[in-house]
Amino acid sequence: MSQAENQTPPNLYAAREPIFPKRVKGNFRSFKWIIMIFTLGIYYVTPWIRWDRGPQLPDQAVLIDLANRRFFFFWIEIWPHEFYFVAGLLIMAGLGLFLFTSALGRVWCGYACPQTVWTDLFILVERWIEGDRNARLRLHRQEKMDFRKARLRLTKWVSWFIIGLATGGAWVFYFADAPTLLRDLVTGQAHPVAYTTMLILTATTFFFGGFAREQICIYACPWPRIQAAMMDEDTLTIGYREWRGEPRGKHRKGDGAEQLGDCIDCMACVNVCPMGIDIRDGQQMECITCGLCIDACDDIMEKIGKPRGLIDYLALSDEPRERAGEKPRTAWFHIFRVRTMMYTTLWALVGIGLVFALFIRPEIDMTVAPVRNPTFVTLSDGSIRNTYDVRLLNKHGEDRPFRMSVVGHPALRVQLEGTPYETVDVPANETFLQRVYVVAAPGSDPAEDERTDIRFWVEDLTNGDRAYTDTIFNGRSN
Repeated sequence: MSQAENQTPPNLYAAREPIFPKRVKGNFRSFKWIIMIFTLGIYYVTPWIRWDRGPQLPDQAVLIDLANRRFFFFWIEIWPHEFYFVAGLLIMAGLGLFLFTSALGRVWCGYACPQTVWTDLFILVERWIEGDRNARLRLHRQEKMDFRKARLRLTKWVSWFIIGLATGGAWVFYFADAPTLLRDLVTGQAHPVAYTTMLILTATTFFFGGFAREQICIYACPWPRIQAAMMDEDTLTIGYREWRGEPRGKHRKGDGAEQLGDCIDCMACVNVCPMGIDIRDGQQMECITCGLCIDACDDIMEKIGKPRGLIDYLALSDEPRERAGEKPRTAWFHIFRVRTMMYTTLWALVGIGLVFALFIRPEIDMTVAPVRNPTFVTLSDGSIRNTYDVRLLNKHGEDRPFRMSVVGHPALRVQLEGTPYETVDVPANETFLQRVYVVAAPGSDPAEDERTDIRFWVEDLTNGDRAYTDTIFNGRSN
């Protein structure tokens, strides 16, 4: 029997072994702390920022007002019919993700992904309470649940729960006035949807950040499987210079020491990895390019008097150059190339288009819906009347008088339900539904023709702004 046949097959159904990353210091770790503080600060603080929009509008800077179907972002107000702004932002986010991945690999996953940020926070709390990697490993492998282990576990879980509760609480504050909702939550007067949402987000944050961790990135997230399409041989990603590190060995003295590579097989890069992989085995789907293995390896290289960069951001296209003893091309060469410039151009064009659309959008708008049942009514004098439901949109902060008119034929006249005039007051920052009748005199062309193209006009009498919508007038069929 051969040696390969003698090997025991791996257990594909083995229980997960938790990963306990070791604490590390370095430039990439410091950068991750900065990103974590910045992103968590934005998430938790933003709902409490105030923004004065006038007496009839909410003063919360960022608010998703589902009741009134509007989204407020500082001075910008997005209405339901302007969802293309949200779609444009999503397109920009996708293009930005493609851009960063093609240039620097999975830097989004390693630094700014919510799963990474909250997992970093949970690991930090775990380290404060239970100690660094070796202490947590001993506690995990301790089978007996004594008082000390129970106390540490309970303290850690309570801390995680508080973080999860703050996460769920911050999320619901984006959908209602934060101070008012907080008071209602504390006094038990908030809507059950708020409590349910907080409970779900608290539970998912507690489980994902505390227990699932790297499993979410490996099994639940689709991006590790998509990233290969975004990367090429010029993408900068974390790699191991095996031509410099191999053959690895711990002994630096004695016979054959001069034949060893720079890697001393200290396992520092593995012990700090939040995904539990060995980067020396090559690029792997699980790698989130967080750079912690670089910090750990550079620290070891300095201690043994070897150059830094045994593990570093590398491009596959530079491997032959480095193996030949030449210097690798600069990072800017790999970042600014045709593929990344294409993504950057597309991203910028979408952004410019959104800004342009934001500045040219009208402050008034209208939609016209003909009433189909019946399509027209014949009045006692022989006139033909069509009915329309017109929605008038006033984006101003005060009530405005709007005048309505119809063009298409001089025989047509407009009648507004509830008023003898052709004007109506539209409340501030609201959509106002007005029923409108268009009447064609007996014997006129619109009354006798089966269909006549007409145009509704609305004018803001305060500043003269106008908007229009085309529709049809139904008359008698010949």
